[in-house]
Amino acid sequence: MARRFPAGAPGGRLVIASHNAGKVREIGELLAPWGVTVVSAGELGLPEPEETGTTFVANAELKAHAAARASGLPALADDSGLEVAALGGAPGIYSARWAGPGKDFGHAMGEIERRLAGAADRRARFVCALTLAWPDGHADTFLGTVDGTLVFPPRGDRGFGYDPMFLPLGSSETFGQMDGAAKHGISHRADAFAQLVAACFAGPAAS
Repeated sequence: MARRFPAGAPGGRLVIASHNAGKVREIGELLAPWGVTVVSAGELGLPEPEETGTTFVANAELKAHAAARASGLPALADDSGLEVAALGGAPGIYSARWAGPGKDFGHAMGEIERRLAGAADRRARFVCALTLAWPDGHADTFLGTVDGTLVFPPRGDRGFGYDPMFLPLGSSETFGQMDGAAKHGISHRADAFAQLVAACFAGPAAS
């Protein structure tokens, strides 16, 4: 059974197990209605564990458990990435690595386009695994997805990562063009987060 988080209660602090400022900001915005006090792994000086898992779920669980043990607080970890149909699901769990140590996603998006080499199949999807782990080892994991197609050149300077080349189904704007509220309504992270909230949070904090 999923464990409830004490949103809005004394001690309701949650570690976001990430050093990615864009990801921390987006998760923080999603958590805002529940009165949770958020602190990032970067702010706490926690090391980034090596992501040795072979799936999004495995890596999310690895990062959440590491942050929960190191901080003594419940920790929420996200492992997410872009799966391109014509590339056999690549870059997948290696989405961040394709951007290199400098996190150059402009290069990564160009590499995807180069490998597609004019392929007619532009289908892709974003995948997000969210794990909420506790210092005692308990954890709950949720998986969300959003389908779309790829555009090139990239469009928009909002979001982060591969957002500017991802056009969600039914939209005329890429994630890189959408404002935060629009993206939060349909994204892979929002999908996983809705499942997390339903299972682990009692409800919005009182205003």
